[in-house]
Amino acid sequence: MKKVSRTEVTELQQIPNIGPSIAANLQQLRILSPQDLLEKDPYAMYDELCRITGVRHDPCLLDVFIAATRFMSGETSTPWWKYTAERKRELAARSKRKA
Repeated sequence: MKKVSRTEVTELQQIPNIGPSIAANLQQLRILSPQDLLEKDPYAMYDELCRITGVRHDPCLLDVFIAATRFMSGETSTPWWKYTAERKRELAARSKRKA
């Protein structure tokens, strides 16, 4: 697969880690183009998707949201699973702050 830069993507599925299912999730969040991901908080996106669908989605979806938002902000394309440890640390820290 050809490496793509964020300036070249015009459709959600051109973003690394985004396939039809994830693109559909993003569209539920009114994210219709790659540029709509700029300045988005992936944790807030995940929470909002769970709220509007009434389903607690697999936390790996949050990893994909992190990967996509980071890619669109200019970071190198990274497989979504590289963000799992970061997500777990962040959610644990947020949980402690709420307690």
